[in-house]
Amino acid sequence: MFTSEEFRVVMRDEVRAAIEENITRRAEDIALDRHIPHAAVVATQVKRLQRAASKLPSLYAVRAILPPLAYEQSSSELCAAHKGLEGGCALDLTCGLGIDTMALSKRFERVVALERNEVLAEVVRENLRRLGITNVEVVTSSAEEYLSHCTDHFDWCFVDPDRRGAQGEKLYRLEYCSPNIIALRERVAQVADRLCIKCSPLFDVDEAFRLFGECRVETVSLGGECKEVNIYIDHSASSIAAVAIGVGEVRVAAREPQWSAMPSDMTAYRYMVLPDVAVQHARLVAEMVAGRAEAWSNKGIALACAEPSDIVGRVFEIEAIHPFEPKLLKRQLKGRRIEILRRDFPLSNSEIAKRLGVKEGAEARWCFTTICHKMFAIELKN
Repeated sequence: MFTSEEFRVVMRDEVRAAIEENITRRAEDIALDRHIPHAAVVATQVKRLQRAASKLPSLYAVRAILPPLAYEQSSSELCAAHKGLEGGCALDLTCGLGIDTMALSKRFERVVALERNEVLAEVVRENLRRLGITNVEVVTSSAEEYLSHCTDHFDWCFVDPDRRGAQGEKLYRLEYCSPNIIALRERVAQVADRLCIKCSPLFDVDEAFRLFGECRVETVSLGGECKEVNIYIDHSASSIAAVAIGVGEVRVAAREPQWSAMPSDMTAYRYMVLPDVAVQHARLVAEMVAGRAEAWSNKGIALACAEPSDIVGRVFEIEAIHPFEPKLLKRQLKGRRIEILRRDFPLSNSEIAKRLGVKEGAEARWCFTTICHKMFAIELKN
């Protein structure tokens, strides 16, 4: 936990100067340097800032204060900027380090951000000052307390519930997170026209429709990793979307997968589609490749005779498709280094490598998948 004493130390002029002077050094070397005031604190901040350079470039640029837990739980600036919320006034029920708050500040005239931890609230205020952001009011309060006496009205309410339990365990159901947005939803509707809920990347998209009825649900990935699932309750028609930031997106009004039958001739397929994780998590694989490739599950790959375009994912040219028969494949692959791609397959990468006598590397690329309950090894061209 980041304490008020640590905050006071980090705010000292000599500590800020030491952070700037040592920003490119190894944290381990800084901690042992007797010439640096409060070397341990400087080392810790430098280490976090170096890690934040790509995830939080704006905060890195102003040498922001980064408490450990708040940093680990924060969104990346790219994910925060993606959310299409805009209007006159926004309410952020769960400020945290303030990354989503900062994104909201660029699209709203005024933002009220709630942070129940006093020290973290002060950190956010200081970081906002360093960034030159003046239209955000950080209120030290819980969501429940603030909403109980709120008389303002907002265009949007944003909430990213805390998904850690009292013992540090991960929570996935919204009812168990803090604040309990299910319990607060009626009150939120009285103070805000629209609501956006950021959920765990493991949140089941169908659960959103069960809980909220008509809503828009969006899975978001960055760098091939699913980062969040966002629910928008804004009086729009229900829809599902998969967004791979920097790659593309798939949006549909309703999920209507058309699954292919088991192919009789696998040799006709020349291209393999590896869907982005956002597409898989939204279960939109079949919709994405409709008319251009054949798919058999939302967890697996798709195959095409001609090279498909507008794919949210990667497309590979196929060398050959083999039944997954370890003894036969081992004769062909034993001792080689191969890049193992795996989708909807019961064995882990290490188990595949062990059975085939290979090591993971870049000499060749193979994908292991299941099609209609049958396992296949797809050899891909380099």
